Amino acid sequence: MTPLIDRMQQWFVSLPHCATLGLRFVDSAENWVILAVDWREELVGNPATGVLHGGVITSLVDTCSALSAFTGLEEAEAMATLDLRIDYLKPAQPQQTVFCRAECYKLGRQIAFTRAVCYQQDMNNPIAHGLATFMRASSRAVLGGGQA
Repeated sequence: MTPLIDRMQQWFVSLPHCATLGLRFVDSAENWVILAVDWREELVGNPATGVLHGGVITSLVDTCSALSAFTGLEEAEAMATLDLRIDYLKPAQPQQTVFCRAECYKLGRQIAFTRAVCYQQDMNNPIAHGLATFMRASSRAVLGGGQA
């Protein structure tokens, strides 16, 4: 793990929203990151089934995807989610941890492109797929007619 990813994963999981959900760092490599969220009753969306709320999965995908974009950077920079699409394939099983593995498959000068898969025990049996794009700080227009 690079020093930047080490710092960034600590920062991401300490954000109030992420800390409240209990997101935790699992692993990373050159262009991917794995985060997890453990099942807790207060995160359940349907008390009759015990299934996690879809917003928990959305937050997991968004956070993990953003963090994956930092695997290709030399230093931290601001990023904003431009687009996030999630296909929910099936409900997460109650009382089991949900993992998200996101990879940054293209880190452009202005935009980072990511894809993610959420799963429980087997990544080949996903509960959701996600695609996201992030605007990098380098995309800000320079005042005075400079390049965007």
